[in-house]
Amino acid sequence: MKEIAFSDLWYWLLLMAVVCYFIGCFNFAVIIAKVKHKDVHKIGSGNPGTMNISREFGLKIGFLNFLLDACKGGIPAVVSYFIFRGCVFAGSQVVISDFTRYFCGVFVIIGHIWPVTMKFQGGKGIASTLGLFWFCMGCENPWFILLSAAVLLFGVVGFIALTEYGSMGSLVGVTGFTLWQGIVFYLRYIDTLKNGWVIACFMMLLCLNFLTWFAHRKNLVRLFSGEEHRTSVRKLSHGKRGMKEM
Repeated sequence: MKEIAFSDLWYWLLLMAVVCYFIGCFNFAVIIAKVKHKDVHKIGSGNPGTMNISREFGLKIGFLNFLLDACKGGIPAVVSYFIFRGCVFAGSQVVISDFTRYFCGVFVIIGHIWPVTMKFQGGKGIASTLGLFWFCMGCENPWFILLSAAVLLFGVVGFIALTEYGSMGSLVGVTGFTLWQGIVFYLRYIDTLKNGWVIACFMMLLCLNFLTWFAHRKNLVRLFSGEEHRTSVRKLSHGKRGMKEM
């Protein structure tokens, strides 16, 4: 493993932060809505995200939006993985890519939630965050790609189908993946848990959770007050038309 000192790395981190932020600012929901001759801010909840697109145009279009947002969250992280996977922070055994994967993800999500291109009024970052974990877990082990996809499909979608609480199902998925990756990091660095870079890796995971939960704060208030809108997967499959007919 090649050792790299922070003094030789900081400008890479700065560059990644800026690039990933602007990648996050690119909102696919806005593009899809425009193709459909709609303004995403004037339909449904007004949120430029997968769930609103699904409610308006159906699950197929919503799934397309989800995949695009997932790739937006995951691809920058995977690029950093291949750049730094053979390197460790100087004076430690902490693999640099373990940190940079989620460092990139955090700034993509910040850009998605608070995009300068949309007056800092963006989406809630769930699809991009789930995509980030999906791609990053695949870096841990190729089999995790299929396992993560199964968790997304049967876990998150199943939870939403049973409870009809879309926001809570999404947050449960993000939290579940965070715990999964946290356990992997814990087992990998169990002898050096007090190392600053190990702590930084866990902080990135915590930050991702904070960002997504904070972005859903209004949903949580409505949920606890019993006013949260239900999300029927069956109705979503028909889009806005199906929801009107049912």
